[in-house]
Amino acid sequence: MSVGLAGGRLSRILLRPAQPILTHHPIVGLLGVMLGALISTLTSRITTFGLADIRGAIGIGFDEGAWITTAYTVAQMLVAPAAAFLGVVFGPRRVLLVSSLTYGLAMLALPLTGTLTGVLTFQLLAGLSSGTFIPLTIGFIVRNLPPRYVVYGIAVYAMNVELSLNFAASVEGWVIEHLDWRWLFWDTALLAPLMALCVHFGMPAEPVRRDLLKDGDWWGIAYASLGFALLYAGLDQGNRLDWFNSGLITGLFLSGGLLVGAFVVQELTCPKPWITFSALFRGNIPLLCLLLVLLRLVMLSTAYLVPQFMITVNNYRALEVGDTLLLIALPQFLLAPLVGTLLRHADPRVVMAAGFAAVGLACWLASHLTADWVGADFLPSQMLQAFGQSFAMTSLIYFNIKNLSQAHILALGALLQTSRLLGGELGAAFMQTFVRVREQFHSFRLVSDVVAGGTDTVHRLAGGMARLAARSTGPEEASDRALSLLAAAVRKQAYVLAYIDGFVVIAWFIVGGLLLIALLRPAPKQ
Repeated sequence: MSVGLAGGRLSRILLRPAQPILTHHPIVGLLGVMLGALISTLTSRITTFGLADIRGAIGIGFDEGAWITTAYTVAQMLVAPAAAFLGVVFGPRRVLLVSSLTYGLAMLALPLTGTLTGVLTFQLLAGLSSGTFIPLTIGFIVRNLPPRYVVYGIAVYAMNVELSLNFAASVEGWVIEHLDWRWLFWDTALLAPLMALCVHFGMPAEPVRRDLLKDGDWWGIAYASLGFALLYAGLDQGNRLDWFNSGLITGLFLSGGLLVGAFVVQELTCPKPWITFSALFRGNIPLLCLLLVLLRLVMLSTAYLVPQFMITVNNYRALEVGDTLLLIALPQFLLAPLVGTLLRHADPRVVMAAGFAAVGLACWLASHLTADWVGADFLPSQMLQAFGQSFAMTSLIYFNIKNLSQAHILALGALLQTSRLLGGELGAAFMQTFVRVREQFHSFRLVSDVVAGGTDTVHRLAGGMARLAARSTGPEEASDRALSLLAAAVRKQAYVLAYIDGFVVIAWFIVGGLLLIALLRPAPKQ
């Protein structure tokens, strides 16, 4: 819904300037906003992969540490509804300069606190700062780049999201192997000054419009910000706390839902609404919103399944996991210009469908995994997925732009941020819960077969006892050890079957996405 945050009043605001202000240094400005998008995603992913090291460094348990990543992304969601409006009032250049410097200082100070309170405080501050990066990126690309660069800017933006999503495990693994946990935060902090320099020299200065502040729909901003942030927190912590069996999760969903409902009522009844729903949610836009959420759900689901399979089944370390995920990230350098050129001549819907189909085929290939698979076995599916996600993301964003007027371009930034966070969290929360439930189901089924005492089970136990007898104190210990090994094998196989189910269900999500693409109509003429 925050897609409309730049709807009613914001669209009228943006219609006033006669021409967009073009930058004289488009490559420098593009580098600045790309660094912002990279920092925003990379910080969240690195923290997720390195959470165990962070918990150990500051001496906290699993439950307390689970809120470290939540604090950062909830803060991003909190500021997302206001980001487009802030960009209109103060200009994207001023907002990004302040945000990048604030983010850098927060990430530099965070590891020095050494306490959970300090970590959470600076994570919130960093999230509020970096939450403005992505909403203003697309606005800059479309409004400030020369027209011939726009499609390539979008392709680079999509490549950037892919890189940060799949590059984080390698960064985290290398940092822990060669440095220490503090550099999990300091590495991105060092990128912030570079981003600020690029923004300063590469983005045009726009006048401050203070007259808009007094007429801002502040109640609408507050309802949307708090409502979506609470819903996101509920999704992020739901699997850990067993969803609605937890009073906290129930309260987060209930209060978040009520606030989002109040936000809708506010916009429908306010004399000067921030959003005019009828102006924004028409034509292809509702379907494109669903496709954005669906694509992000698929991306985060596969980004969860592959590393978790290798960690759970094969005991991979983060650096080894990163080597496999790089198979998705590295091809983006070649695919970005290719997709950009293709979209100049082809129908974005066709390119989008080809991308979705490639991701679905990659999931089908990955669903044939076995317990013996290692990182190299994922090469065909990961390369195909790299191709598919690049085509799907770039064409989807580009088709969004073709369906929006200049008055709604900054609204697209809010839409992308909301879809990125909510869609990704829906994917992560769903897949974590799905794998957990399917693992329990397969474990129960396999254990039932073992208890039934089949011939294969008896032979396996007898063989295990025979091999362990010489290293055991007696038959009883050898029997116990053989049973433990059998239980571990059952659990491992149950996880393999659960991950297979995960890839299959993602493939079915892709089928649903292809059906939505078939319903899209040609973009209106601008």
